[in-house]
Amino acid sequence: MIDDIRNAAHAQCLDVFGALHENGDTIVLLGPQEPNFWAHATASPELNDDQPDPLDRWSKRIIDDLAAQFDASAIFPSDGPPYPAFISWATASNQAWIAPVGMLVHPTAGLFASYRGALRISGEITLPEATEPCPCTPCAQSCKSACPVNALTSTNYDVAACKAHITGPDTKSCRTQGCAARRVCPISQTYGRLPEQSAFHMRTFLGE
Repeated sequence: MIDDIRNAAHAQCLDVFGALHENGDTIVLLGPQEPNFWAHATASPELNDDQPDPLDRWSKRIIDDLAAQFDASAIFPSDGPPYPAFISWATASNQAWIAPVGMLVHPTAGLFASYRGALRISGEITLPEATEPCPCTPCAQSCKSACPVNALTSTNYDVAACKAHITGPDTKSCRTQGCAARRVCPISQTYGRLPEQSAFHMRTFLGE
């Protein structure tokens, strides 16, 4: 069934980013399939109607449709409070780990790991093969020194310092190209995420 879900997700430029069993159910995590995700999403009505939360609304329409197709329930990071445990699910899937800068790292997306939603399926279906070990273990971990204001550590994210930098000097073009620490990850560099998508998320982060 995972292969069927993956194929259906690919039709919408999404991909299976991991899966796990929880309380007798199966949770399938969905993230962007690059490099075509952003062109696909920005062609949708939601990203062209000038209404709030366009990408979240797109995700809900697409993933609700996938849930109906596979007799599942859809779950989204924005559901809440309380909010679904996407970070815990990601690490429990053995397809994501906590990187040295405190963010999730994924074997395909690197530090650009993000989750548009998930499917909860009744029963325990066969899971995809886990990826081990964490890709950060053999890495030079240049992400630890990439942030120009040292806003990221393994245990803390200084949001105020981050915002002050990207709205001020922005010496590493984080606002237009995405977080410098995320970009320097070797896996991120092969993922194919477009700067335009990163700029969109930065505007959202700043409430613009």
